[in-house]
Amino acid sequence: MQKLKAANLYRSELIPISGKLVERYNTCLVKLGLEKTKLNSFYIDGLGWSPEIAEEKKTLHYLNNGGANPHAIIITPLQRNKPVYVPFHSFDGDMMKLIFKTHGDKIRDITRDCAICVDFDQGIDVFYEPLDVLKYKSITITFHLINDLDKVQKEQLELIALFDRGHNFIDESIHERLLTSAKNYGDLRHRDLNLEAIKYVTDSFYTGAFGGIYVLRDFITPIVVFEDEAWHKEAIKDTNHEVLIYHIQQPELMVKLRDYVIVECNLEAVVKSKRYERIKKYEMAQHLKAVQHSIKDVLNDPVLFKSYLNKLDIETRKRIMSVERYLEKLETSNQYKIADIVDLKLFEALHEPHSSLDAKHQDLIWKLLVNIAPKDVLYWFWYDKETFYKAYDNWDVSFKDWTIETIRNNI
Repeated sequence: MQKLKAANLYRSELIPISGKLVERYNTCLVKLGLEKTKLNSFYIDGLGWSPEIAEEKKTLHYLNNGGANPHAIIITPLQRNKPVYVPFHSFDGDMMKLIFKTHGDKIRDITRDCAICVDFDQGIDVFYEPLDVLKYKSITITFHLINDLDKVQKEQLELIALFDRGHNFIDESIHERLLTSAKNYGDLRHRDLNLEAIKYVTDSFYTGAFGGIYVLRDFITPIVVFEDEAWHKEAIKDTNHEVLIYHIQQPELMVKLRDYVIVECNLEAVVKSKRYERIKKYEMAQHLKAVQHSIKDVLNDPVLFKSYLNKLDIETRKRIMSVERYLEKLETSNQYKIADIVDLKLFEALHEPHSSLDAKHQDLIWKLLVNIAPKDVLYWFWYDKETFYKAYDNWDVSFKDWTIETIRNNI
């Protein structure tokens, strides 16, 4: 990952946490029913998630109390507009943006001497079966101050009211209580510590629950797509929900997505695009073994690309160039079918969200597409960084160089 880090492509916007903020973060962990971290310093993202603590706890989504109870931690206003690097839901980043848009000024004030635990309550205490995710609708975002500063403020105001009543101003015990509170918490009279709950309404989304599920419910009939084969087999036993259920690698899924005008693929247009070139080069790289030149040079130099392409066996050559072969044959006769010539996974990789979808839905469908056929390194990096990083770790050094160059140049 060092090359990715040097290129600012690996969690480059994390916030360093140390000193007093570590104590506050630990207090939040305890309040959420989790164990404190033993680390003296670490980094966090916009959600308050830390890669170092995740490694320490050996649990990626350690801020979740089960799939149905996600949380966030806010300890600095610097978290505003920062990425959520390992979202459990596709809308986690949107919820954090809504929080700071609604309460940004209050958060800036509160985090001077306090931290905030955030609870995302969708009205589900625990998941029992895969299609429980269909219950996700309205999420209530609630806030808890770690040292109950809002309650202390109320106590201070009550003490002041008591102090002002009658001759209580001469009562030394009230003086002492006021001074003790002020020493411990400061003067809270003029601070706005009330963070009202926020409602967030979901539509289509992705969740990491049950091994990963896409819920597409803004179309003709709701579609539920499972990444985990075992949970998919469990879900298809359910007869109580009017939904279409697919595993992510079922060819029938792409057919349905096209029928429902969720995705589209115009081969004649896409073959002229940079995206097609990236996908073809990725496909080529998977078959380059014991090359005399670096893979980066082979992919970037048209002469070398053709040379190595011709050294591959005929079936591999046909697969890599199947789209162009199909379009050439189509010029002479319309009797040819895509499925007869074009490699299935290559064809799937060339799909894109339908142009009629709004931006939020397009992002979700891009994430689904790069998981169905992860062959475009740029879109893979944009829409599913965690699976991209896992794959990247096992690639040839020279292919890594080509990938970094491709992403940085956005080509």
